Order: sequence, then C-alpha cells, then structure tokens
Amino acid sequence: MRIAIASDHAAVALKADLVQWLNELGHEVNDLGPQGIESVDYPDYGYKLAEEIAAGRADFGVALCGSGIGISIAANRHPACRAALVSEPLSARLAREHNDANVIAMGARLIGSEMARACLETFLATPFTGGRHAPRVDKLSHPTFTKEPA
Repeated sequence: MRIAIASDHAAVALKADLVQWLNELGHEVNDLGPQGIESVDYPDYGYKLAEEIAAGRADFGVALCGSGIGISIAANRHPACRAALVSEPLSARLAREHNDANVIAMGARLIGSEMARACLETFLATPFTGGRHAPRVDKLSHPTFTKEPA
C-alpha cells in the first residue's frame, strides 16, 4: 500500500517509529515531515497530507500530532479526506468499516507506539463494508445542510 504520513513536532518520534515499521512490512511510505523537533504548525502538515490523498498519491494517510485532534481537523478540511481520530483498535476498525476513513489520526502524547501500531494494523487490514454506510459516506464529501434530517 502507498501510505502518506505527517505529523507536527510533538509526534516526530512516533512518526519515525511508524515509518520504520511500515517500511519493514513492505509498504511504500511517503514521510511528509517534519524531520526535526522544532516547533511547526500542525495545519500545514494536515493540509499537505490531505493533498496527497486527494491527488491519489497515497491510498491511506497517517496524521499525528500531540493529541491527534488538530491535525485531524486540518486533514478533514479537504472533502477528499475522511480522517478518524482513534486511540484503540476498535475505533480504527469501525472508522474503516462504517466511515471508509482514509486517514487515521492519533495523538503521540496520548498513545504509545505499541498501541499506535495496533490501531494502524487494524485500520489497514479492515475493508469498508459499504451497504447502508455508502450513502452516508458519500454525504461526507458532498454535504447538504438542512434544518431537518432528510
């Protein structure tokens, strides 16, 4: 699989660990940075990751920051991105099965390397179930805002 990964300064160490692990598993990994621990702005890297997904240069994305919250919000600004913030394998599985998430987001200050690997492994191995979930997922990229649910 082609996997793009990006972080902010708070998640550089976790990113490096996951890049190495993903490479060992035989995935094609594009590390979008940053490489050092100097302070950077997570939206810049979330947007960069979203562009990789939207352009089709990556099948999946991994978004990391201190909490995972900020970078997931940034990635989700792009209509082609469905970033899911997860902290354990069940939410990673459901994000793929029900929401067809194409980006997994995690917080380096909240999750250890082993749990991050377990989440990512589950995420990558889980297919989207489609069916009743497909029209809902379609609405994520094509929102219609109404006062009452249709």
